[in-house]
Amino acid sequence: MKNNHPKINFGKTGILLVNLGTPDSTSWLDIRKYLKEFLSDRRVIELNPILWKIILNLFILNFRPSKTAKAYKEIWMKKENMSPLLYYTQKQTNKISKLISNDNIVVDFAMRYGNPSIKKKINILHQCGCENLIVLPLYPQYAAATTATVCDEVYRVLMSMRWQPSLKIIPHYESHPLYIDALVNSINDKIKNLSWKPDLILASYHGIPKKYFDKGDPYHCYCHKTTRLISEKFKSIEIKTTFQSRFGPQEWLQPYTDKTLENLPGEGKKNVLAICPGFSSDCVETLEEIHIQGKETFMKSGGKNFDMIACLNDNDDHIKLLENLIQTNI
Repeated sequence: MKNNHPKINFGKTGILLVNLGTPDSTSWLDIRKYLKEFLSDRRVIELNPILWKIILNLFILNFRPSKTAKAYKEIWMKKENMSPLLYYTQKQTNKISKLISNDNIVVDFAMRYGNPSIKKKINILHQCGCENLIVLPLYPQYAAATTATVCDEVYRVLMSMRWQPSLKIIPHYESHPLYIDALVNSINDKIKNLSWKPDLILASYHGIPKKYFDKGDPYHCYCHKTTRLISEKFKSIEIKTTFQSRFGPQEWLQPYTDKTLENLPGEGKKNVLAICPGFSSDCVETLEEIHIQGKETFMKSGGKNFDMIACLNDNDDHIKLLENLIQTNI
C-alpha cells in the first residue's frame, strides 16, 4: 500500500494576491463574458435575482459590452496585449516573490472575475504542496462587493476540495501607516513635477449604492478615513473625497466624482489633481474614467489644469506595504 501511494507535495505556504479582474481582450465577446460574470455576483447587484437575470441578459449584456469595449481600447496595453490591471498585478506578484525569496513560500495572483480564476490558482498552489493559504484581496477599503466576494469565492473553492489548506485572509488596510505613507509620497512626487499648483486634490473612490451603506456596509467610512489620514500628513492643499463609477438609476454614495468635476471650476477650483486611493493598480476606472473622461468634463466646464496621480501599482512603497501585510500574517 505504501509503494502505491501517490506522491503528495507538502510543507509550503501559498500567498494569493486577488484583484478585481479584467477581460481577456477588448473583443465584444470577451467583454460580454467578463461583464456577465461580474454582474451576476449577488454581492455586486443586490436586486431580485429573477428580475435582474432578465434585465442583465436581455438588455445590459446586449448593449453595454460595446461601450465597455470602447473604454478598454483607450487604455489597453497593445505591446503586452493585456489590461494595465493585469500587467501591474503580475508585476506586484513577481516583485513580492523576489523580495520574500523563500522556497517554502509560493506567491501567486488571481482575479475575482475573469482569468486567472481563484479556483485555478488555489488548485495550482495546492498541487505545489501549499498546506497553508494566505489570501490578500487588493482592496484597501473593505466593501461587501469587493473584499467579501473574494472571500465567498475562496470558500466556494475550498468547499469542493477533499484536502483543504489552512486559510487566512488579510483584512482591509485603509489606515495602515505604510499605505498612507505610500499615498502621501505619491502625491508629493507628482506635485514636484507639476508646473502649476493644485487648488484641490480630488480623492476619487469607487462608489457603491447608498442602500448598501444604509444596510451597514462600512466602505464609505473607510474611504473617508483614508482621506483624513492623508490630509493629516498633507496639510498644504485641501483633499476632497468623491465617488465614481455609479451604475443604474439608484442613488449611490455622494458626492459623485463626475458632478464634482463639473462644478469645481465654477467654485474657483480651476487647477485640480486627482488620485484614486481605492485602486491598487491603474485600470479602466482610473485611466479612462478619470484621466480621460474626468479630465474632459473638468476642462469643458472651465478648468485650467488637470492631472492624475498614478495608482501605487508596482512602485517600491506599495511593494513594501504588501510584503509587510504578508509577512505579518505568515
